[in-house]
Amino acid sequence: MTFLTSQTFSSRLSPPEGFSGWMTEARALLRLSGPLIITQLAQMAILATDVVLLGRLSSSALAAAAIGNTVYYFCWLLGGGPTSAVAPIIAQMLGRFPGQMDGPRAVARMGLWVAIALPLMLVPILLSTEWILSHLGQEPALARDAGKFAAMLCFGLPFTFGFQVLRNFATALERPRAALYVMLASILFNGLLAWTLIFGHFGLPRLGIVGAGIATSSSAAFAFLVMLLIIRLDPLLRAVRVFDRFREPDWAQFVELFRLGVPIGVTMLFEAMLFNSMTLVAGTFGAETLAAHQVALNFASVTFMVPLGIAMAATVRVGLFAGAEDLAGTRRAGFVAMTVGAGIVVLFGVFMAFGGEAIARLYISGRTPADLQVIAYAALFLKVAAAFQLFDALQVVGALSLRGLKDARWPMILAGGAYWLAGAPVCVLLAIGLQLGGLGIWIGLAFGLGVAAAAMCLRFHLLTRQPSLAA
Repeated sequence: MTFLTSQTFSSRLSPPEGFSGWMTEARALLRLSGPLIITQLAQMAILATDVVLLGRLSSSALAAAAIGNTVYYFCWLLGGGPTSAVAPIIAQMLGRFPGQMDGPRAVARMGLWVAIALPLMLVPILLSTEWILSHLGQEPALARDAGKFAAMLCFGLPFTFGFQVLRNFATALERPRAALYVMLASILFNGLLAWTLIFGHFGLPRLGIVGAGIATSSSAAFAFLVMLLIIRLDPLLRAVRVFDRFREPDWAQFVELFRLGVPIGVTMLFEAMLFNSMTLVAGTFGAETLAAHQVALNFASVTFMVPLGIAMAATVRVGLFAGAEDLAGTRRAGFVAMTVGAGIVVLFGVFMAFGGEAIARLYISGRTPADLQVIAYAALFLKVAAAFQLFDALQVVGALSLRGLKDARWPMILAGGAYWLAGAPVCVLLAIGLQLGGLGIWIGLAFGLGVAAAAMCLRFHLLTRQPSLAA
């Protein structure tokens, strides 16, 4: 067996009781979540770089990549569940046996097996992108270019999942800066390579949207390889020896990754489908409403990276205490994360409520009547987003705290009900039935997220007041 000194992990558990215990937990949470937040923002910067470069190429290339990415995102969500399960499984192991690395090594090893196996199921979907989009009524030329783009993303899929496995492994061992360094390097690598391949610089052919796909996949491979290098350089991560006996299966952990991960992926899919569907509904109310919807949604997505990073840290913190069978610590870790996440986004909400027009003008600089209408709509939607942000923060922290308990099936059910039995009908009723248009969509989205937040937080409360934790 491989052991690391238990003092390595002593700072994670057994904080003092009372107010000082809550403050100690808050500091531990913020230390872990800070790099995770910046990593999420760096990932958004990479996506923004691709959008800008493709927009400079042509509007049709940008549109083709956008619809191609919808198919890719669907595959990524399905595969992202099992890779996300790595963090809570390892965290509970470390909470139960601090310093004992055989279990975390097996989980990381099987996670990489999963990263190899998942593309075998998902690549055929990506290769069918043109057929899928054509049968969904997209323009033939756009569907064809989207198919070329998605085909180039296939070879990067194993590296994408592999990076997520290694990132979650490092996060569970409280080494979140590892992925941060990778993402910062990837911003430069992706930007330079995409610019080179899309426009044909340095003597290379001008590949257009195909070049964008090659750059994206190459960036995924780059991130995976650099993550391996960082694991090799970090003393704690290197000591785990992730690749020892790599060809030796651990079928129990392999199955556990899918048992926990598939519901996680479906939960993420439920939410993503709601937002994608409501974007299509917003498009039926005209270009100005759709543009304003996209402005408000993009800004809310950027600010959402903060509670998402806190939620990812909550998975580890809750998992550590749950593994140690410390019910009070588990409960404290979850509710500290909810309090911190909600408190931070309240500040964002105030800015959205009173500075919506200024935010919209960051995206829309024109002075035409249509532009002014977009700004007015976006400012209105951002007022709703002030409440939307609070609910979104609570639901994601609640859901990922439950993930730390290895509770995934009920959050999937609760998410499906909140988004599709509550949120979607209210969106349609208000937007179309009561003719509120885009405002109705945003009120409905806020309502659905509010139901999800209440359901996730209540379930965490009920589970952590019981004498035994869900497993």
